[in-house]
Amino acid sequence: MRNIITLIATMAFMILMGANRAPGPQYIVKKIVIDAGHGGHDPGARGSRGSKEKDIALKIALQLGKLVKKHMKDVQVIYTRQDDQFVTLHERAKIANKNNVDLFISIHCNATPDRAARVHGTETYTMGLHTSRYNLEVAKRENAVVLLEDSFEENYQGFYPKAPESHILFSLYQNTYNNHSVKLAQKIQQEFKVRLGRKCRGVNQAGFLVLWKTAAPSVLVEAGFITNPKEEKYLNSRYGQARIAESIFRAFRDYKKELESSH
Repeated sequence: MRNIITLIATMAFMILMGANRAPGPQYIVKKIVIDAGHGGHDPGARGSRGSKEKDIALKIALQLGKLVKKHMKDVQVIYTRQDDQFVTLHERAKIANKNNVDLFISIHCNATPDRAARVHGTETYTMGLHTSRYNLEVAKRENAVVLLEDSFEENYQGFYPKAPESHILFSLYQNTYNNHSVKLAQKIQQEFKVRLGRKCRGVNQAGFLVLWKTAAPSVLVEAGFITNPKEEKYLNSRYGQARIAESIFRAFRDYKKELESSH
């Protein structure tokens, strides 16, 4: 009970802090964090061909960063990792917050049980209350990485990824940056669907710890299902990784232009 009370109090504090940094009328995107999910002794999801989520996410993240640096000179790119190292969810958000970034993009690959290997497509998540059992399972899978961290109960104020009540508490959290996050997420999914012809599984909300801890508009991109053999091949290919990075870049470029021109 004490851990739950602590978690509620922390959420309330972050809501108040977030309100103080909410995107205002002069909101300009100058700094972004690109977060490659997993890494080091945390491989993330695994594919039937032996591929690892951490490797695919890193390659896409680095390509995305190169595109932003090349075509958007006014934007500073900050990575949570640039090689195969383990970075805690707590530290990923800390990197964003201490640099006062204007946007956080986390890149991942999706997964399902073997019996559902035909499932494919892209999804982009924003922070919020999961509205389906499926969304909850995606969040639980991504949040489970905290069990690999030292002192995770201290870093996440009593949050325990296997406890249903911990995820239920995200219903108390209303993301100050939700409108901006959803706007970017929609543009990413549109790029995947229209330009790449990928199956669009929509923009969803779920309680991702890495998004909860980040005080900026933020999205988590599930670039495809590594457990689907056909999609795994695409995710592992240079062509597929380049196309995914380009799509996220175009969505970000359009988001930035629209956001700044509207004020």
